[in-house]
Amino acid sequence: MDDRGHLEVGRITKLAFSAVVVIVALIIVFGSFIIVPAGTRGVVLTWGAFNGEIFDPGLHFKMPIAQNVVLMNVQTAKIEVEKSESYSHDLQVVDIHSVVNYNIDPQAVGTVYQQYGLDFEGKLLTPNVEAAVKQTIAKYTAEDLLGKRSEVQSEIEDTIKQAFPKAFVVTKYALVNEQFSDVFEKAIEAKQVAQQEAEKASNELKKATIDAESRVAQAKGEAEAIKIQAEAITQQGGAAYVELKRVEKWNGQYPTTYMGSGATPLFQVK
Repeated sequence: MDDRGHLEVGRITKLAFSAVVVIVALIIVFGSFIIVPAGTRGVVLTWGAFNGEIFDPGLHFKMPIAQNVVLMNVQTAKIEVEKSESYSHDLQVVDIHSVVNYNIDPQAVGTVYQQYGLDFEGKLLTPNVEAAVKQTIAKYTAEDLLGKRSEVQSEIEDTIKQAFPKAFVVTKYALVNEQFSDVFEKAIEAKQVAQQEAEKASNELKKATIDAESRVAQAKGEAEAIKIQAEAITQQGGAAYVELKRVEKWNGQYPTTYMGSGATPLFQVK
C-alpha cells in the first residue's frame, strides 16, 4: 500500500474515533439529566442500591451510568378485587366486590421500593384487602350483611387501614357488591314475600277492626238518639208533642183541595 493509501486509512480511523467520542459525549450529557413528572417521585439508585436520595418533580442531574432513577407514582391509585370468596358467621358463602383508593406517602417511596419493589400491589396490598374482607365478613350473619351494609363497609375500611403499612395511605374503601348463593337468595326472597303478606294481613285486620268500631259507635249513637226522643215524647205529653213536631215540619201552605168523607171534592180552596 502506498503512502496515499495509508493516509486515507488514517483519516477514516480518525473520523470514526471522533464519531464515537461525540456519541459517547452525547450519551453522557443527555444521560446526566432526568425530568421527574408531577405526581411522581424519583428513587435514586447508585450502582443499583438505594442511598436515601429522592427526587421531587422537576429537572435533576444524576451521575451517568452510575446512577439510575426509578419513578414512583404518589397520586391516588385504585385496587379492585372483584371476587373475594368469604364465609359469613352463619357459614353462608358470599362473594365480595371491593374497591380501595390509596396513595403512597411521598416521603416513603424509597422504603416502599426497597422493601416491596414495584409490584407492591400484587405482593402486599391486594392480599391484605382480601384478608381484611374475609376477617370482617366472618363476624356478621348473612342477613346482617344485608341490613348493616354501611357498618360492614366502615369496619372493613378500618381493618384495611390497620393491615396496610404506614407508607400506604388508604383514602376510601367501597363495598361495591355482595353476591350470595342461589339457595340463600331464594330463601331471602321467600322471607320478604312472607313478611309483605303478613304486613298486608295485619293492615287489613286493623282496617276491619276500625270499621267495626265505627259501626258500633254509630249504632250506639242512633240508639241513644232514639232513647232521647222517646223520653222527650213521654215527658212532653205524648200526642201533643207529636203534633208539635208535625207543625214544626209544616211548610206553611194549605192544601188546595178539601176532601169530604167520600171521593168527590166538595170545593176548591183559593
